[in-house]
Amino acid sequence: MSFRVVRSSKFRHVYGTALKREQCYDNIRVSKSSWDSTFCAVNTKFLAIIVESAGGGAFIVLPHNKVGRINADHPLVGGHKGPVLDIAWCPHNDNVIASGSEDCVVKIWQIPDGGLSRTLTEPVVDLLYHQRRVGLVLWHPSALNVLLSAGSDNQVVIWNVGTGEVLVHISCHPDIVYSACWNWDGSKLVTTCKDKKIRIINPRTGEVESEAPCHDGSKATRAIFLRHGLIFTTGFNKGSERQYSLRAPDALEEPIVLVDLDTSNGVMFPLYDPDTNLVFLCGKGDSVIRYFEITPEPPFVHYINTHQTQDPQRGIGMMPKRGCDVNINEIARFYRLNNNGYCQIISMTVPRMSELFQEDLYPDTISDEPGMTAEEWSAGKDADPVLVSLKDRNLLVQGGYISPSNSKQLTVTKKSNVLDKIPPRGPKGAAGVGQNNSSASNAANNNVSTPQSSGVSEAELKEVLDEIRKNKDEIRKLKAVIVKHENRIRALEAPSKAKTENENGSNCDSPSSSRSSSSSAEAANSANNFAAFADGAAGTDSSSSSFESIVITSVIFVALDSVVAFFGGGEDSSPDSSPSSRRLLRLLSPLLLLLPPNIGGSKDFLSSKSASILFALTTCDALLRESFELLSSSVEHAEL
Repeated sequence: MSFRVVRSSKFRHVYGTALKREQCYDNIRVSKSSWDSTFCAVNTKFLAIIVESAGGGAFIVLPHNKVGRINADHPLVGGHKGPVLDIAWCPHNDNVIASGSEDCVVKIWQIPDGGLSRTLTEPVVDLLYHQRRVGLVLWHPSALNVLLSAGSDNQVVIWNVGTGEVLVHISCHPDIVYSACWNWDGSKLVTTCKDKKIRIINPRTGEVESEAPCHDGSKATRAIFLRHGLIFTTGFNKGSERQYSLRAPDALEEPIVLVDLDTSNGVMFPLYDPDTNLVFLCGKGDSVIRYFEITPEPPFVHYINTHQTQDPQRGIGMMPKRGCDVNINEIARFYRLNNNGYCQIISMTVPRMSELFQEDLYPDTISDEPGMTAEEWSAGKDADPVLVSLKDRNLLVQGGYISPSNSKQLTVTKKSNVLDKIPPRGPKGAAGVGQNNSSASNAANNNVSTPQSSGVSEAELKEVLDEIRKNKDEIRKLKAVIVKHENRIRALEAPSKAKTENENGSNCDSPSSSRSSSSSAEAANSANNFAAFADGAAGTDSSSSSFESIVITSVIFVALDSVVAFFGGGEDSSPDSSPSSRRLLRLLSPLLLLLPPNIGGSKDFLSSKSASILFALTTCDALLRESFELLSSSVEHAEL
């Protein structure tokens, strides 16, 4: 008698629950790029999604508490000149994110706490090496500021973000690199390539340690390292059926498990949880999420269940275990991107009756503290990621773990470390962190507070203030001179105005001729008075300056007298039939040529030695106003 024994597993009853629509994100313009990427990255603080953007590439960063419908004008991270293809959050700093784009540049961004208040266009550092588009960015699991990037130029580059320099250049791939993954301690690297081969590479030397055919299909393949050293891959066979396999590093050509799934065309992205040894398969264009458990006994890969949704997914992101809610026994949280701009949150939970902390579900997980520096890793040191217990967490945000340390500032220097525990200062402050000197960075690492430099010395500031005071004093003196000259003008014009009023009273029968004769007399009288004033004002000047001022003033008065006589004489004075405004412009144009070109802008003109010219201009302005008033009265008289 035979019977089937049900395998005992604490994850056998794991189920997925979709959050309500008001607890998710809506109205997001998800990127329509055909590149095989998840288009989404999640950490304990933010959700980042690659979006459509005109005039370049961009992605949106949203805090976890900003749910609901997103405004169309929400600030973006938009410094790329081409579409963004991949993004990845730094595992050791929740405010730092890397992005790769079609503009061949890898950019590192600093996101302030609370999210963006305006569009961020200035990165912390630009990493320039690739000659073609960059489609993959990946952080080292335990080394501080070590970043991997792969481009369509078939090159894999490992960077030290703290200095912006290349640590290792790997050029062993004959075609485009589809995927790359570090092992548990970051001492090995597994890659899949368009040539249908899988490779295990020494990341420090770039040497290929093992190489074998992966999947027979021509579509994209993916490979990830599991915690205990095995390799899990997804791909297609020759009949375009989707497959997954489990392989040992020392026998890549002979898979331990090779299973055909279905005939869908979407690339499957394996998302791995090292704490529970669960692998979640999420296909592009699928409406399901399959999850499997990896065990040391046959058949090694155990199918658990499938979470079914209504809409096909375009991208997906997985929350780190530090961000899961331990109060409801949540072991994973996914952010599914739909084609209609909706980001759905799915929580994977284990049903338990007890409300206490479940230690078997939550072993020590990866923390945000680095196990070593980039220099130590480059020197040959290997270290496992630093683990932390979720039971001893100090701060709960939506049931998840948040590091109790202060927010860290990404600083790019040439010799110093990159992560200084300084609160982020916003988009513009993040763009300028690369300009801090190494001494300030070292002081921050040693918990020594240093004053922030504003970039302007006290001597320069004092010099600017002195210059402003001098300008104010000069303007005050010029105003006093102008007021003095205005009072003198009124005193000189008073007798001529009284004489004009008497003549107008006696000769009221011919208003046009009286106005013309009075204006001519006033102009002559003003010219005589001004000549006397010019002689007195320019007494301390040289004879050439006084003569030049008197000549210019005389020419101006003669021209103005002609204007007064012309427009005061009526229609019979001029046989010309052009409009009056054109005649006035023709008369005034020689005056513009006679005036010096630097008038009003020269310091000599504004000095007391040139008071005569200033008085001449003031008098000309008064006579011009009188000429236009005379013109309007002549027009009214002609109409009558």
